[in-house]
Amino acid sequence: MFEDISKVVLVTDMDGTLLNSKKEVTPKDRKAIEYFMSLGGRFTVATGRTIQSFSHYYDLLDLRFPVIMFNGSVIYDKSKEKVVYTECLPKHARKIAIEIFNEMPHIGGEVLKTYDTYVFSNTEYEKKHTEICKVTPIYKSLEDIPDGDWQKVLFAMSPDEISDIINLVNGKSYDGVRFVKSADIFFEMIKSGITKGSALKMYRQLDGMEDCTFVAAGDYNNDIEMLKEADLGAAPLNAQPEVKAAADLVLQHTCDNGAIAELIEVILEKCGI
Repeated sequence: MFEDISKVVLVTDMDGTLLNSKKEVTPKDRKAIEYFMSLGGRFTVATGRTIQSFSHYYDLLDLRFPVIMFNGSVIYDKSKEKVVYTECLPKHARKIAIEIFNEMPHIGGEVLKTYDTYVFSNTEYEKKHTEICKVTPIYKSLEDIPDGDWQKVLFAMSPDEISDIINLVNGKSYDGVRFVKSADIFFEMIKSGITKGSALKMYRQLDGMEDCTFVAAGDYNNDIEMLKEADLGAAPLNAQPEVKAAADLVLQHTCDNGAIAELIEVILEKCGI
């Protein structure tokens, strides 16, 4: 499985895995990634971020392979400036979002389309998300956001309120959508069946990827399916307990002190390098 490093694809989550608590790539991880790629290894990312919010990372990480975005609803190939795979929310997602927002009108929220971000409730917690993602949003009510290519709806709230929205959606029978907690203050609606894991399964079918070995790393609930789909799934030491339980390997380092560098060392050892 690890006979040829040029056939090894390392896919990592961003926040809490590749990015440290300051939202930076540590020098240790950057050096390890550069070395891995110099040997022929393939490196890419699976993120909840949008095409717009991810743009500055392409050059920073020297990414040469397609990236999984929107928590799995898009695979984007920057070299071709092309979406090579997408699964959008069903049209009735607007009605669901309006119903949830009517039940919890004080929370923040945004609709993430393929190339734009629409904020419909600009609370302090919502502002945290647009600041993290470094996007310039468009402000519109849920009713006025254009139809088509809704990739996900993100709700932002205090950590204490996350359980309230989870209980709310669990008490409903919404068809065609699923919900995922992507951070302590963020809760997302995406198309049913769509995860980073489902996107990784599609990634295996991309040209030149068919016979590759996939290694994935992630720290949060929205990474679990990806770790299970990978040939080797790893969690940094700072990962959530349920993520560690789903991983094949729990690393000894956190995102702050070189978890990805440690994982690359494991890969190199398996490749006999």
